[in-house]
Amino acid sequence: MQARFGISIPPVAAALPDVIDMAVAADAEGLDLVGIQDHPYNAEFGDAFAVIGACLAATGLVSIYPGVANLPLRTPAMLAKQAATFDLLSGGRFELGLGSGAFESGVIGMGGPARKGRAALMALAEGIAIIRAEWRPGQLVSVVGTEYTVQGIEGGPAPAHDIGIWLGAMGPHALDLIGSAADGWVAPLPNWMPWEQWADANARIDAVARSVGRDPRTITRLAALPGVVSDRPLHPRPRGSDPIHGSPQEWADIIVWLAREAGFDTFIYWPPGFDVDQVQRFARQVVPLARNLLGDG
Repeated sequence: MQARFGISIPPVAAALPDVIDMAVAADAEGLDLVGIQDHPYNAEFGDAFAVIGACLAATGLVSIYPGVANLPLRTPAMLAKQAATFDLLSGGRFELGLGSGAFESGVIGMGGPARKGRAALMALAEGIAIIRAEWRPGQLVSVVGTEYTVQGIEGGPAPAHDIGIWLGAMGPHALDLIGSAADGWVAPLPNWMPWEQWADANARIDAVARSVGRDPRTITRLAALPGVVSDRPLHPRPRGSDPIHGSPQEWADIIVWLAREAGFDTFIYWPPGFDVDQVQRFARQVVPLARNLLGDG
């Protein structure tokens, strides 16, 4: 699988023109993906899906995904409808990142369900089944679960392309679900899962995929890369929860390490603030170096 590159953007309500500018810059610079963070309980954030619609309308080539959609506050039947509609409107430029909600207190505070452990995992599994069923026009959707039940509605519309369902997860059982049923893993920031644990997590996904007869290479792996692209070397290699601070060559070397040693194929830069210059540095300086080292250039 050829490496892909993108950026992650927070949908800050007071900076919505800057959010659009960042997405437009990613599109103009030839990046592959733009992720829009989804934390509805954050008072500073606008609605991620409204922002995604605006970003899709302002761009023409880049694919956009929620990174990741908050399933407890967005029912799977409606997510399926929204995802297919975005994909049709954009000519196949939408992907679906999906998660069980990073901040339980925020979810509960907005009236969402209190789910932990097995319940949260079952909600993800049932949500995937409902979403996929709803993307099959002409067939009745019937998923009876412990967290979600959908019966008697007709599937449709179908999206413009085969949308990937990428799970944002870090627990062992959630990683197993990715290996058995999802199309990708959106790895958490290193302050949630240290860099040193990423390779083992991908290995677990691989093992489960093989056990159910899936080719692990068909499962997308998205690495979250927070930090700053600098003019000079600053940091040899991140450890623990470190962000990346370094030259374009150091960034490229870290990306190659993550691809060859940790199993990632997609690299999502988390720039500081709304800094179009950093997006351009990543796209113009880091990405070509990384592609060349990976043999994609």
